[in-house]
Amino acid sequence: MTAHGSTSTAAASAATAAPASATARAGEERGPADPEAEAVAAFLRAHPEFLAERPELYRVLLPPRRVHGEVFADHMAAMLAAERNRLRAIEAEMDALLADGRAGAGLAVRVRLAVLALMRATDVVETVTQELPALLGVETCSLAAEPAPAQPYRRHAAPGWTRGVLPLPQGTVARLLGPGRDAVVRSQPTDREMLHAEAAPLVARDALARVPLFGAGPMLLAIGAREPAALPARQAAATIAFLGRAVGAALARG
Repeated sequence: MTAHGSTSTAAASAATAAPASATARAGEERGPADPEAEAVAAFLRAHPEFLAERPELYRVLLPPRRVHGEVFADHMAAMLAAERNRLRAIEAEMDALLADGRAGAGLAVRVRLAVLALMRATDVVETVTQELPALLGVETCSLAAEPAPAQPYRRHAAPGWTRGVLPLPQGTVARLLGPGRDAVVRSQPTDREMLHAEAAPLVARDALARVPLFGAGPMLLAIGAREPAALPARQAAATIAFLGRAVGAALARG
């Protein structure tokens, strides 16, 4: 009876010690406790929603070994979802770049046609306002200028060339284009009525180009489009700036 009781007691002690031994072995495998790691673990225990609210962190975390249980499975699923979202964002950006490239190439072709129309124009302002919208595939094109500097002789102020040019307050061209720029494409146009007159309600995106003209005040070519694809945000500013210079050259002929 005593031997049997001793055997039972020893078995119970061994069973109790087994989890402790396993825990000790696991602790030995992990090495000494890292205070910073323990602090991070404590923080995550106190804030279980932290990673769920910041899925981008899953991209920099190492995945756990999928042994069993829903916790590891959910953790891996979150990491895979974060990576898929990143790939979708990259694909969308690539698609946008390709679309802008195609739109930019189409705009370059249309600008060449507009330049040819300017070369043969006898009334440049009328050509800009009446012919260029159709050639560029936009709703409106206009010229707008600040007052010319006071000079006794203006070489290019030929009679009639200012007819149809919209007036601008002094400093407007510099304000709209910004320093060091000859053209901008704007997805949220401002001053629509001043730049596009009666076509202002139709303009969802516009492009502005400096029109260099000796002896005249600062001048803008304003192009307004209903469809954003007509004036792509990327790869269009240089093309629009070239068109502004072509308009200036055409005006200078008069």
